Amino acid sequence: MITVKSTQKVFTEDEISILTGICTEHLRAVARSKHLGSIVRAAGAVGGQAERWLFSNTDLSVLTALFPRCEH
Repeated sequence: MITVKSTQKVFTEDEISILTGICTEHLRAVARSKHLGSIVRAAGAVGGQAERWLFSNTDLSVLTALFPRCEH
């Protein structure tokens, strides 16, 4: 069972990874394949784009119910 504040509507990929126990690499793969979360792109200082994933409460519920914790 995961408990979060009811006022928190958006979670970063790091927060989701800590809460669910799914590593960031697997989390990104699952998010892409199952259309969970949303990608936020920001221009980086070097000219590249940084990619961040944001997840909703619903996404968090789906991830905890359907995907096991990573064992590595």
